[in-house]
Amino acid sequence: MYYIGLDAGSTTTKGVLFTETDYIDKYLLATAGDPKGAMATVIDYFTTHYGKADKIITTGYGRKLLPSDLAITEITCHGKGANYLHPGITQVVDIGGQDCKTIRLNGNGGVLDFNMNDRCAAGTGRFVEVMMRTLGEDIATLDTFIQGATPVQINSMCTVFAESEVVSRVAKGEKREDIALGVCHSIAKRINGQHAKLQAPKGEAVLFTGGLSQSELFGEVLAQYLAAPVYRDDLGQFAGAIGAAQIGLKKFSLQ
Repeated sequence: MYYIGLDAGSTTTKGVLFTETDYIDKYLLATAGDPKGAMATVIDYFTTHYGKADKIITTGYGRKLLPSDLAITEITCHGKGANYLHPGITQVVDIGGQDCKTIRLNGNGGVLDFNMNDRCAAGTGRFVEVMMRTLGEDIATLDTFIQGATPVQINSMCTVFAESEVVSRVAKGEKREDIALGVCHSIAKRINGQHAKLQAPKGEAVLFTGGLSQSELFGEVLAQYLAAPVYRDDLGQFAGAIGAAQIGLKKFSLQ
């Protein structure tokens, strides 16, 4: 049997394909203001390459936009997905395009507590993307751009004001890469404050997921502020979709 886990996010839509025993494939595309269409594209991709899926399990903002066999809240799916990627992990920081989630788990993928910043772009991938674009760079080049840089302090976490601050610093002749690294430090500092609200044991390892987890250097900056080991995974951006598939596997394979 084939199971599709589908995470319909505000910025990107992610899908993974599993059999009852193995991970098979993944697919990601920009949501581009059309979550229903993006979800359909992911399903079409898997159908074209592997045949019709037996079960589709959805999560994320758009989880109820298409008919599915099961729709599950994203925090629950991120917990299960994190445990699949790093069994036994108890702390998760997920930085997506439009929100940041910090999650405390029970060591088996169950959620004990969480908080989410989804009211403001500060602390999200969108914030980094806007700042990098202001500096004339693509977010995909983040690691190579800030390699060896020295961070400058970015005082504003409001996207509009921070953008003005970045422009001002460039005009003063400060190095663009130093400014970009400063942006990363400002976000990591904010996330540390958000994570601290969970009152997790100090120094406990954290799994870093979401789109920004593709940046190795940002993971290193985050580890400095959390004062804890920070792990990343090549499938970290697909944690929600993986969790959806894993929940579906457990539910439907037992029927």
